[in-house]
Amino acid sequence: MFNGHYLFYYDVALNELWRDRIGAYHEMVQRGVDVVVAEATIRYRAAARFDDELDIAMAVKHLGTTSLVVTPSFRVGDRLIADGEIRHVFVDPATLVPKAMPDDIRAGLSGSA
Repeated sequence: MFNGHYLFYYDVALNELWRDRIGAYHEMVQRGVDVVVAEATIRYRAAARFDDELDIAMAVKHLGTTSLVVTPSFRVGDRLIADGEIRHVFVDPATLVPKAMPDDIRAGLSGSA
């Protein structure tokens, strides 16, 4: 698998985490809150091959005032393929100015893994 795709798959997994714990992402944006990536680190541990089924665990490592850190773990079966750390910042969608994480989002993400 091309290593540039890991962040694409991470984004899909984040959207599913959001849907499961918070609700529809676009509804959050309509409320005046968006999330942008501020930093991304992926460590490649082993190769994923064509037609491998990739599982992505999405542990929430840190909930700050305006930030969120997720530590994804990419596996094929029991094999660790890649892992990393992605830092997001909550912003106003119109101005991109950082803003505090809403309480309902903090509550939804508090116990994730």
